[in-house]
Amino acid sequence: MLGAMKVPKVAYVFVLFVCILIYVYQKRPFQRTQNGLGFVIQAALGQPVPQDFYGIMFDAGSTGTRIHVFKFTKLPNGSPKLAHETFKALKPGLSAYSDEPHLVKEVFQLSPFLVTNDCVSIMDGTDEGISAWITVNFLIDSLHGEQRNTTGILDLGGGSTQITFLPHNEITLQTSPVNYITSIQMFNSTYTVYSHSYLGFGLMSARLAILGGTEGRPPEEGQELVSSCLSPGYKTEWKHGEIVYNVKGQKSGEPIYDSCYARVEKILYRKVHKPEEVGSLSFYAFSYYYDRAVDVGLIDEVKGGTLKVEDYGKAARHVCQSMESESTDKPFLCMDLVYITVLLEELGFQKDAVLKLARKINGVESSWALGATFHYIDSLQRN
Repeated sequence: MLGAMKVPKVAYVFVLFVCILIYVYQKRPFQRTQNGLGFVIQAALGQPVPQDFYGIMFDAGSTGTRIHVFKFTKLPNGSPKLAHETFKALKPGLSAYSDEPHLVKEVFQLSPFLVTNDCVSIMDGTDEGISAWITVNFLIDSLHGEQRNTTGILDLGGGSTQITFLPHNEITLQTSPVNYITSIQMFNSTYTVYSHSYLGFGLMSARLAILGGTEGRPPEEGQELVSSCLSPGYKTEWKHGEIVYNVKGQKSGEPIYDSCYARVEKILYRKVHKPEEVGSLSFYAFSYYYDRAVDVGLIDEVKGGTLKVEDYGKAARHVCQSMESESTDKPFLCMDLVYITVLLEELGFQKDAVLKLARKINGVESSWALGATFHYIDSLQRN
């Protein structure tokens, strides 16, 4: 996911690498045709259209490259059915080739796969949110029936956070900023979704803001970032965006939870749009929403689970209170939980709103990769 951290100019190209390669077990010459929903490869004239095809998605970040291999079966109505996913993660990332980007290009051009000219791109946060929305709703089988059965998604990364859902109320479409509303075509239907990515409001960037630092600006020599969200007297070095900060806790004269909550409220005040209907809709939450829920035992680490928005707040209060009297090996947990609590409230979620948290749905990684693959294949069919 794109963060708000400083990235070398050339390396930036490889922060997010998206490539769809479709391959069919046919050794004869082939030509491309459009058929039904998606993009298929047909063998020489007179040969049947293959029923199985593959999409390969590379998510190449600065720390590693994640490879998703999706096998699809074409259904009679032209829609693809996901038959199998293979997932691998490798280090280092393709950004290790940032000084010689042409060598990456050559690898794919020499491969036996169909590589289109625009298969490499940097995905912005909104596209990532929409792709994740497609993934989740495909996996829960809500894209082929009544659109009102779809679920929304919340993603909290390190540098940015995304919210995407299908509005039910016309007032949401009328009162939302124009660039928050996007129409996408998928599975022979058009979906008008609300989607926005808040760059700088991911968990790690939020930590820096809460501490009083400025993104991309190194502290002055000897400068310390002080926060009442940390245990009084706590000191450490914290690295963010290749910059090392000296941080420490400070007693504010009031309970840690209250002072931390007030600080986070100030950081988020009027910074995010609040679509009122989100409280009545179903949502899945991912990434740091998941990780922090695991940290405090709200969900199972492997299976995930469900929780109410207020559960984050209760856990935050408990963790912050415990820091007043005892040491902890997770010094930022209070701050993180308070931030998640306030962020969800600012986005319009009521305390009793239920969130579903999952790393996999029906055995498939619930990331943006599958949705991006579908979206790309569908765009090839339309172009």
